[in-house]
Amino acid sequence: MREWWVQVGLLAVPLLAAYLHIPPPQLSPALHSWKSSGKFFTYKGLRIFYQDSVGVVGSPEIVVLLHGFPTSSYDWYKIWEGLTLRFHRVIALDFLGFGFSDKPRPHHYSIFEQASIVEALLRHLGLQNRRVNLLSHDYGDIVAQELLYRFKQNRSGRLTIKSLCLSNGGIFPETHRPLLLQKLLKDGGMLSPILTRLMNFFVFSRGLLQYINQRKKFRRRWVGALASVTIPIHFIYGPLDPVNPYPEFLELYRKTLPRSTVSILDDHISHYPQLEDPMGFLNAYMGFINSF
Repeated sequence: MREWWVQVGLLAVPLLAAYLHIPPPQLSPALHSWKSSGKFFTYKGLRIFYQDSVGVVGSPEIVVLLHGFPTSSYDWYKIWEGLTLRFHRVIALDFLGFGFSDKPRPHHYSIFEQASIVEALLRHLGLQNRRVNLLSHDYGDIVAQELLYRFKQNRSGRLTIKSLCLSNGGIFPETHRPLLLQKLLKDGGMLSPILTRLMNFFVFSRGLLQYINQRKKFRRRWVGALASVTIPIHFIYGPLDPVNPYPEFLELYRKTLPRSTVSILDDHISHYPQLEDPMGFLNAYMGFINSF
């Protein structure tokens, strides 16, 4: 019941702000700094924002970070410095439609396009032939699954993936519990265009939320990729996650991917473990990376 009222509140605030013509808030100093320290590259005429930090000198290790819905690469800021102490290159992007990247509309957003953008970024950086470690969260987990599928096909121009670490993503449609707001905006009806217009927030457009339907349609392709590859795979899990509930999600994950290792964080950690418990998240990831 409490969760229902929280979601109603989340809907009411932007609707009231739109009704009163309240302008969106200015970027915080931290977000200004994040943007100014990043760069843009062009993908098919669209500007994509990314961060690329050089860390440990002499190390060949590269980690690519894939953020969740409906946020951005800034999700990783609490563990960024820690990652630079282990990896030579730490790279993250804002997916198309998110963060500081372009938000075209109308546009057919798809997981396939987002995966192609990640590949294009690595080519842009001259790293297309290097082995990379993928670290993903939520929506980024599905993009990582598509990249893993392409890697498995061994086609030229695809990423060479050394390891994959997922976190709190709905990789199984049958255990995913989208929040009320996601359902309203995904499924259409009278409320969807009204909410999208009033919120004036492109990330909540129906186009972006179609990833939920894509995940169902391509379950065999994406879950199959996870189950069939031989690279090290790990999952970092915040067990209080309302989107991927405990224990149903974890039971299915372990049954489907018995080779994968799992780190379960403290009981109070929910859907954004890298923000809620950055040290616990970083320690879990470093434990995985140092295990092979």
